Amino acid sequence: MTERVTAPGDLGRRVARRREELGMSRERLANLAGIDPGYLEYLEQAPASPTEETVSRLANALETGIEDLLGGTVDLPPGRGFPGRHARLEKLDTGECLRLISPGGVGRVAFDAPGGPAILPVNYVLHDGAVVFRTSFGGPLDENLRTGVKGVEFKIAFEVDRIDDANREGWSVLVRGGAHHVTPDERAAAVASGVLPWAGGDRDLYIKIVPVEITGRRIRNTP
Repeated sequence: MTERVTAPGDLGRRVARRREELGMSRERLANLAGIDPGYLEYLEQAPASPTEETVSRLANALETGIEDLLGGTVDLPPGRGFPGRHARLEKLDTGECLRLISPGGVGRVAFDAPGGPAILPVNYVLHDGAVVFRTSFGGPLDENLRTGVKGVEFKIAFEVDRIDDANREGWSVLVRGGAHHVTPDERAAAVASGVLPWAGGDRDLYIKIVPVEITGRRIRNTP
């Protein structure tokens, strides 16, 4: 009897997302996995219970793992697998760093807090050459990033990265600059950036980082 998989999550969404990451058409994936293109379309758009063999074929064709497609690694840190056999580390120039972080997303703010170094994730956008994010008045990214001296700003670090578990590759970009609390006169320009925090709540304080230093690295795994 053929076992069927009840996916603990949106299997179709993960298949479609991975397929798009690889720049692969639906027809191409169906051909590589040996399944009907019509069934693949259904699988990507509706809840389904494919056979274990089908999930295994899709995982192989998408160069990923069955666990990844089924959502079994959702709450696990990335990068738990073995390193690539042909891995090498390369430095990224400023232009490539900016290209990688320009779509926006989630980055990490590193700063000195009273209890010691702290790192917090934030949703950000790159707007007019600056990193812009929102936080709460009176929160750790407000009180701990104020020097109390007009015109003097704490220098902080901001990091963005991307991990490709399936290919054992990834990149990271580090931005350093002053933490500037947007003033009422500057608020309209900051609002125009369109940054939206996932955390919800009242996050009406805009902070921007004008880069004074941008560095990056990439891990490649090619023969």
